[in-house]
Amino acid sequence: MKVRFFSLSVVIFVLLPSAASAAEDSYTLMVWGDSLSAAYGFSEEQGWVALLDEKLNSENWPYRVINGSVSGETTTGGLERLPAMLESYSPDLVILELGGNDGLRGLPLELMKANLKSMVDLVRADGGEVLLTGIQIPPNYGPRYTEPFFALFREIAEEDSLPLVPFLIDGIPQQPELMQNDGIHPKAGAQFMILENVWPYLEPMLKKS
Repeated sequence: MKVRFFSLSVVIFVLLPSAASAAEDSYTLMVWGDSLSAAYGFSEEQGWVALLDEKLNSENWPYRVINGSVSGETTTGGLERLPAMLESYSPDLVILELGGNDGLRGLPLELMKANLKSMVDLVRADGGEVLLTGIQIPPNYGPRYTEPFFALFREIAEEDSLPLVPFLIDGIPQQPELMQNDGIHPKAGAQFMILENVWPYLEPMLKKS
C-alpha cells in the first residue's frame, strides 16, 4: 500500500491578550503544537486554541493564552524553539501537542520520545506544568510503527507523571465530514470537539487565583 506523506502544516501565530485583560491575568498558558493547534485551513479565530481562550475568559479564569504552534513542526523543531519562548513568556502551563509530524515522516520513535521528554524537562525547569496530548497516525503506516507510536505518549506520561489527553482529535476522524480533504486535519466545525477532548484534563490543572 502506498504511504502518503503529509505535514501537520504552515504558520506560527501568537494570541496575545488585550492591554486591559493582561493586567488582570495572573497566569500564562502556552499551547506548543503543530497544525492541529495552528488552525490549519481556516482562520485562527476558529481554531480550538482560540475557543479555549474564549472559554477561559468567559469563565473568568485568570489566564492569557499564547499559541506557539507552527504548522509542519516536529518535536526536533519544537525543542529547538522552546527555550526562547520560555524566556519570553515563562508559561505556568504548557499544552504539549507535538509528535504527529514525526510519525507522518516515519522518524525514529526514540528521537521523538527523547525530544518530548526534553521539552517537559525544560518547561518544568522554568517552573511550569505540562499537559501532554496524544495523537494517532493513519493505519497505512503499519502496526509495527503506528502502535508503538501511539503507546509512546502514555509511556512518557507515566514515566514523567504527566496528565495525558489520550487522543487529541478523538471522535473526529470517524466522521469524514468533519475532516479536511487531506484526511489529516479536522475542519473548523470540529474544533469545539478538540476543546472538549482537552478540557477535562486541563481544567484540574487550572488555578483561580
